[in-house]
Amino acid sequence: MPEDGGDMTPHRGDPLAMSTYATTGEPQERPLAIGLLVGGLVGLVAAAVLLVERIRLAEDSGYVPTCSINPVLSCGNVMESAQASLLGFPNPVIGVAAFPVVIATGAAMLAGARLARWYWAGLQAGVTLAMVFVAWLVFQSLYRIGALCPYCMVVWAVVIPLFWYVTARNAAAGVLGAPSGGWLGSVLRDWRGPLVFGTFLLVVLLVLERFWSYWSSLV
Repeated sequence: MPEDGGDMTPHRGDPLAMSTYATTGEPQERPLAIGLLVGGLVGLVAAAVLLVERIRLAEDSGYVPTCSINPVLSCGNVMESAQASLLGFPNPVIGVAAFPVVIATGAAMLAGARLARWYWAGLQAGVTLAMVFVAWLVFQSLYRIGALCPYCMVVWAVVIPLFWYVTARNAAAGVLGAPSGGWLGSVLRDWRGPLVFGTFLLVVLLVLERFWSYWSSLV
């Protein structure tokens, strides 16, 4: 019997809604599980490399990070900014601590674990905070620091789809408060791909607009 006491009948043709009742290692949620696993690994590697670069820069002020490529793509300028240590320590520490949770979630799902509702609620809180943090970092990088960190952008590229896909799954499963299999879950399920693409496109357009004078000088 489901924890929320709802209808036990899966909705045919609705993989995300069915995932509320199915074992999470079954085909309905395998794409999400793989996405969490792969995305978590990519994000962890990017955060770890960024942290190593930050440590090297702290040890040697003359060190040029490997991701400092030109005046716009310059990790060094970003690392030395106040925004790079929002909580009093380097931001990559957050990624190094958080992405293993994403990896473990994907691995557990692939192994057949059925995760509790409270766990999905916690993961939703995590990816939502990560998305807000990424939005803040995008703004700070473009309009305050005036430089981009390639490794940071890899993390952005991971967080964006994680947010939309986890949110779509949870909406369809009733974790967000809306009824399981309701309109919110259906809309997010159908539009999660376009929402990811639209978010990527928005960031790309903002980057092009902000640094257009530099990009155009390369032509």
